[in-house]
Amino acid sequence: MSLVMNSDVSAETTTQSETGASRDGEILTVMEVARFLRVPKSTVYKLARGGELPASKIGKHWRFLRRDIHEWMHSRSKHAA
Repeated sequence: MSLVMNSDVSAETTTQSETGASRDGEILTVMEVARFLRVPKSTVYKLARGGELPASKIGKHWRFLRRDIHEWMHSRSKHAA
């Protein structure tokens, strides 16, 4: 199931590759992470504020590195198994 989610976020967040940034270093918004995780935006905010989800706050906006979200998902799936 995580393979499907990984391809979803890959397909939906390709804009930064135009700037030459590495896809792993691509910066995602709350909405993009919510779509990737298939949860409400409020859950993403809650996880980010609580330090559970790897994120950075820039001004009043939360931002997420694609590779950190992938690693976070993989680590959670390993713990569940």
